[in-house]
Amino acid sequence: MSRESEADHPGEAVLPGALPEALRAELVAFRRDLHMHPELGNQEFRTTAALKARLEQAGLKPRVLDTGTGLICDIGCEDGVWAGGRPMLALRADIDGLPIPDTKTDCAYRSTVPDRAHACGHDVHTTVVLGAGLVLAELHRTGALPQPVRLIFQPAEEVLPGGAADAIKCGALEGVARIIGVHCDPKVDAGRIGLRHGPITSACDRLEVSLDGAGGHTARPHLTTDLVTAAARVAIDVPALVARRVDARSGLSVTWGRIESGHACNVIPQHAELSGTVRCLDLDAWRSAPDLLHAAIDEIANMHRAKSEINYVRGVPPVVNEPVVTELLRGAMAARRGADSVEDTEQSLGGEDFSWYLEHVPGALARLGVRTPGDRTTRDLHRGDFDVDESAIEVGVELFTAAALLDAARP
Repeated sequence: MSRESEADHPGEAVLPGALPEALRAELVAFRRDLHMHPELGNQEFRTTAALKARLEQAGLKPRVLDTGTGLICDIGCEDGVWAGGRPMLALRADIDGLPIPDTKTDCAYRSTVPDRAHACGHDVHTTVVLGAGLVLAELHRTGALPQPVRLIFQPAEEVLPGGAADAIKCGALEGVARIIGVHCDPKVDAGRIGLRHGPITSACDRLEVSLDGAGGHTARPHLTTDLVTAAARVAIDVPALVARRVDARSGLSVTWGRIESGHACNVIPQHAELSGTVRCLDLDAWRSAPDLLHAAIDEIANMHRAKSEINYVRGVPPVVNEPVVTELLRGAMAARRGADSVEDTEQSLGGEDFSWYLEHVPGALARLGVRTPGDRTTRDLHRGDFDVDESAIEVGVELFTAAALLDAARP
């Protein structure tokens, strides 16, 4: 995939910060190494060490977060102080993998860790921010970086309520004025990004329900609390009931991932469990969701004489892209790949803890295309066969470097 050159747009200024060929190859190798060694949230010690070593090799001073994994690294300032007095633009990556097996075949860099995989593209996000940092560090060395930049390599994005909250507690946003990030999108071609003003992801919470009651013989269900039936009714009726108690436009969705009860076909059990996720497109509806779910579950459980215990685990609010920062990403991508390399994208029901940063500073998340142009094979996120067109790494690096340079020209 060729980059636009000065000859393609005569008379237009070309931003510095293109990715050198040697660094491009190094980043692909770095990403493949991460892909082969995925680590779960808050266990990313090898990944953290690899990032720290490479940043220090470039003359930078990364700081490992107090949580023990993840790190932040400032470029263009000493001890958080920038001579020009400008606040920083932050580039964020998430570094953890998923607890699922890598099912790719004929892949030299498939995961070497049983039941662990980088099946959400965090290895790409990490490599993109690392590459952007190395390019920006070289620009700073030559006096061509007009503002400070902070790299945030955040652990535990996949662990609710997300490692972003811990990174913020460790000072990741101190001195930061704006923050940007990307997320791999297997529905968008490599060489393109997807953008949207306003909400781009949904809220995501975890819901755990325990039901208890008197068990007994299946020949005499009238003498028991029929927990299998009670659990089935909770699974079926609660999502439908909640959907009728909120505005349908809020997109509040309850989806179960696990239901468990009993051990024998002729014994009515005394205990049942359900767990799943609550997703929501609307911030106000998300805030009211715990009360709605508690009331609906208790209502259904009481109908079946079951005692309910509910553990509602707050996850993340929706990612709401701030318009000005969204347009910064649009302008950066247009400067690198042309205006037609940006496409509109929809709001998804996926959750992303990037939203916690946006509770403190304005920012925007772009969808980074990772599908090989012309390939319509489905390699969706959170599947063991997920993989990317690695040319997306270069696209992400140049998007971020251009955004840093263009942001410096803003008041």
